[in-house]
Amino acid sequence: MFSSALKSFTSNISTNYSIAPNPTSIAGAWKVYDGKKKSTGKAVSIFVFERKTLDPHSGGFGARSSSSSTRKLQEEVIARVKKESNLLARLRHPSILELAEPIEDTRSGGLMFATEPVTASLAGLLRDKDDQERAGGVAGRPSRYVVEEADGSKRRRELEIDELEIQKGLLQVAQGLEFLHESAGLVHGNLTPEAIYINAKSDWKIAGLAFAGPPDSSDSQSNIPSISLSEVLYHDPRLPKTVQLDMDYTSPDFVMDSNVSSAADMFSLGLLMLALYNSPHASPLKTNSNISTYKKIYSSSTSVPTSSNNFLSSRPLPKDLLTAVLPRLITRRPGQRMNAREFQQSQFFDNILVSSIRFLDSLPAKNPNEKSQFMRGLPNILTQFPKAVLDKKVLFALLEEMKDRDLVALVLQNVFKIIKLLPSGRRAFTEKVIPKLRETFVSPGGRSAPTERDSAKEAGLVVILENMALIGESCSGKEFKDDILPILHIGLESHTHSIVDKSLGCLSTVLAVLDFSTIKNEVFPVVASVFSKTSSLGIKIRGLQAFVVLCGGSAEDREAPGDALDGAVQQPKNIKPSNSAVLDKYTVQEKIVPLLKAMKTKEPAVMMAALAVFRQVGKMADTDFLAMECLPILWAFSLGPLLNLQQFQEYMELIKSLSSKIENEQIRKLRELSAASPSANSNDLMNVGSTDTFFGSNGAGDVGENDFERLTATSAKSLSKEFAACVLLVIADSTTSFQYSNAVVQQQHVLPADSYSASPAFGPQFGITKQFCGPQTNASAERWDEQGLALLRSTSIIIKQND
Repeated sequence: MFSSALKSFTSNISTNYSIAPNPTSIAGAWKVYDGKKKSTGKAVSIFVFERKTLDPHSGGFGARSSSSSTRKLQEEVIARVKKESNLLARLRHPSILELAEPIEDTRSGGLMFATEPVTASLAGLLRDKDDQERAGGVAGRPSRYVVEEADGSKRRRELEIDELEIQKGLLQVAQGLEFLHESAGLVHGNLTPEAIYINAKSDWKIAGLAFAGPPDSSDSQSNIPSISLSEVLYHDPRLPKTVQLDMDYTSPDFVMDSNVSSAADMFSLGLLMLALYNSPHASPLKTNSNISTYKKIYSSSTSVPTSSNNFLSSRPLPKDLLTAVLPRLITRRPGQRMNAREFQQSQFFDNILVSSIRFLDSLPAKNPNEKSQFMRGLPNILTQFPKAVLDKKVLFALLEEMKDRDLVALVLQNVFKIIKLLPSGRRAFTEKVIPKLRETFVSPGGRSAPTERDSAKEAGLVVILENMALIGESCSGKEFKDDILPILHIGLESHTHSIVDKSLGCLSTVLAVLDFSTIKNEVFPVVASVFSKTSSLGIKIRGLQAFVVLCGGSAEDREAPGDALDGAVQQPKNIKPSNSAVLDKYTVQEKIVPLLKAMKTKEPAVMMAALAVFRQVGKMADTDFLAMECLPILWAFSLGPLLNLQQFQEYMELIKSLSSKIENEQIRKLRELSAASPSANSNDLMNVGSTDTFFGSNGAGDVGENDFERLTATSAKSLSKEFAACVLLVIADSTTSFQYSNAVVQQQHVLPADSYSASPAFGPQFGITKQFCGPQTNASAERWDEQGLALLRSTSIIIKQND
C-alpha cells in the first residue's frame, strides 16, 4: 500500500511531521494527507506526488516509445510539478494556498510539500455531491468525510455547497485572480476545480500553478517561463490526465488564437461557475482533451454555451449570474470579458450575507467605529448564514478580533450566539473558543491576569458569565475546571460588585459540571472568602444564596421568600428541590454555619437569605448540632429588631420544625434504648431498691406479728449505720425535714442500706411522719436523740461524697 511506501520516504517533512496513514483527498496528481508538526503540534496538509504514476501505460503508443523519450517526458512533468510548489512559495495572498514547507525529493523519487490545512479540493467536493445526487440526496446537503488524524483518531468533516458558499468561494477566487493578474503579472492557465482547495476555515484557495506564466503582453522581466501552448495543448497518452492541461476548462484564446492573456482565466472562471450549478458538476464543454474536438464545438453556435441555451447548464442558473455575469465571462472575444476586479463588483455578490463576509475579510483594516457598528448589527443576520459558513468563516474571523480589547464584549456576544446556532457547537467551543478565552482572560502560567481595572475586559467577562449555562453544556468537567474555572475566579475576586454578583449567580451551573473535590476545595473557599470580606449588602445576600446551592438547594431555592433587598417577602416560585447536597455534612456544619453565626448585620434581606440557608442545613445536619448550634442562632436572628411579623413567623416556623425534628429523634433514640433494656426505670436514680427487696423476697405482708416484735425489740439508740443511711436517702430527697417516732427510736432495726426502696409503705411501718411519706403527720413524734442524729449526719457526709 502507499501508506507503507510513505514510511520509506526520507525527507525533512517526514522526519519533522507526523503524517496520517491514509490520504484525506486526491487532487490532480497529488494525494493529500493530514499532518502535524511534531515540535509544535501545528496542523498541516502534506501533498505527496508518487513518481510511479508517470510510468508508461501498457499498450498503445506508450509501449512502443523509447525509454529515453519517456524519461525526458517524465522529467518535464516533474519540473512542471515542482514549479507549482515553487510558485506557492513566492506568492503570498489570502486567496493563494499557503505553503508551510517547500517541496522535497524523496528517496523513492517522489515529491512532497506541506501547506496550510485543507479539507478537500473543489473537484473532490463536486464528485462527492454527484455521488449524493445519484443516490437520491438533496442539493445543498453536507458532504461528509471521515478522516484519520495523525495520532490515529478519526473524526467526521462536513462541507456544504449552497448559494452563499458558492458566492463566498467565487469571490475569494476572484480576489486571488486579481492578485495574480495585477500584482504577480501571471496567468494561471489551468483554472479548474482541481486547482482550488478548501481550507479548514472554508476559504477557497487557488493552487495548481503548474501551467502558470506571464501573459504575452507582459514587458516585464520574469524568471518564470512563458506558457508554451504548443506543448501544453498536446495531450500525451503516455501520461495521466491529472498532469496535463484540462481542455474542458480552457479558453478559446489558447486553443484557437494561441494567445495567453489574463482574460483566458476569466473564461475558465465562467466554465468553473457552470460546473458548480450543473448536474453532474462538470464543465459543459466535452473535449476529450482533443484540440480538434474543441474546435468543432466552437464551429456551431448550438454547442457553445450562451445565454440562449442557458449556457448548456442542466439546472436553472441564478438570475444575476445568467443575465449579468456569465455573458461577460463566457464570450469569444477577450476584450468583452470583465476582469477580476469588475467581477467582484458584479450584482452576483450584491447581498447582505456576501457583503458581511467581505467586511469580515477586511475587518483588520477597518477603524474602531466601523468595527463596533458591524459587531452590533451582526447578530441580526447570523441566523441567515449557512451553518458551515458560521462555523468555519464567521466564527474564525470573530475570534481573531478578540485581540482588540475594545471589541471583546461585542465579539463574544456574537460568538455565543453562533455556538447556540451550530449543531456542532460543543466541538466548535472546545476547539476554537476556549483557547481564545484563556488567551484573553488568563495569563499563560494559569494564574489570573493582573487585577488592574480594565473596563473593556470586564465587559467581556460579564458576557461570559451571562452565558455560563451554555458554556457548561458545551464542555466537559475537566475542560471547565482547567479553562473556565480560572475565569470564574477572576469574576469572584473582582472589585466590581456587579461582576461578583453575576459570578455567584453562576454557581448552580458550575456545580452541575464540576466534581465534589473541586467544588469543596476550589469553589467553596473562594465563595466563603467573598462572603466574609464583602461590605456590600447585595453581595452578602448573593453569597447566602450561593450557600443554599452549595448545601443542595436548587437555583430557584436561592430566591426564597425575603430575597428582595428590603427583606420583603416574595411568593416562592415553583421549586424543584435538589435530591443531593453538594457539600458534605462536615463542611456545612463546621464551615458554613460559623460564617452565618459571625454575621453582624441584622438587615431583613440578609436575615431572610440566611433563613433559606438554615432550611437546607436543617435537612442534612445532625439533631445534636441543630439543638446546640443552629437553634440558638435562629432564636437570635428571629429576635432581630428589623424583622416584621411575617418574617418573624417564618423564623418561628423553622424553629418549631427543627425542634419537632429534634424531639422526634430523641424520642426514637430513648425508645430504642428502652427496648434494648426493658428492666430499666427512668427513676432509678431516685430508687435504690424496691420495698420488696428492702423487706425481703416475701414482701412486707409476709412478716408475722411475733417476727415483727422480735425484729423491733432492739433499742432505737443502737440503730445501725446502714439503716441510718437508708433513712437519710429519703431525707436527702425531701424538701422538708421529717420526724422519727418514739417507737422506732426505742427499738433497734438493722437492715442493709442497698435494700432500701423509697416506697410509700416505708414510712408508716417505721413510724416516719407523713411530712415525707404522705399528707398526715404523727403529732406524738419526737426528735432524734443526739446519738441518732450524729449517726445520720456522719452517714450524710459519706453519701454526699459518694453521690
